[in-house]
Amino acid sequence: MQTVLAKAGLAPALLGGLPGTTLPVCRAEARTEPRRRYAADEEIFAEGDRTAFFYTVVSGAVRTCKLLSDGRRQIDAFHLPGDIFGVEAGTEHRFNAEAVTETRLVIHRREPRVLAGDDGALARAVVAALMRDLERAQDHMMLLGRKSARERIASFMLALSERMAVQGGAIELPMSRTDMADHLGLTVETVSRTVTQLERDGLIELPPNRRTVILRHPAALRHLAG
Repeated sequence: MQTVLAKAGLAPALLGGLPGTTLPVCRAEARTEPRRRYAADEEIFAEGDRTAFFYTVVSGAVRTCKLLSDGRRQIDAFHLPGDIFGVEAGTEHRFNAEAVTETRLVIHRREPRVLAGDDGALARAVVAALMRDLERAQDHMMLLGRKSARERIASFMLALSERMAVQGGAIELPMSRTDMADHLGLTVETVSRTVTQLERDGLIELPPNRRTVILRHPAALRHLAG
């Protein structure tokens, strides 16, 4: 892990006192780094681009994805407000990054002097983000390898509710059903059919706009998700 962090430009001396939370958005905005708005579906960086910058999500959502040779797309992750993304061990990005909705980002230069500023707060936030990304990648590998469609969607909705700090309430889904399908390794038809079945079973409720999901029975969803 420390080798990866060193390649990413993080000095070992900055790893002490690692906080367990993402970089607060207000802290990111207080810094002097530039901020930029991206329209929905606008590219932030492409696979193979140089890793000169990394990013903090202020508002909106970002997807990181990879296109296969036959045109299929695999969405690696969704990044929400407060998340840091685009930190790589190598010199080139391994995924494409696109805004899911209108999105505002803080842009950080990938330089040791930047990461070491403000008594290492940004560096510690980056390390925390890398560790969370590793945990999410492990969970996602288990989801894709072993879980059914119902289990995958239940796990996805619960994970979103935890990240959005929503306990049994309504969660806003910035992503489309197509995005969900490409993230969960399912077809769009399977996602739609499974979400509808979860609603019929009384586990969730779908208001008319279909982008909001109310978790009616979180405990039952957790049992289903395994």
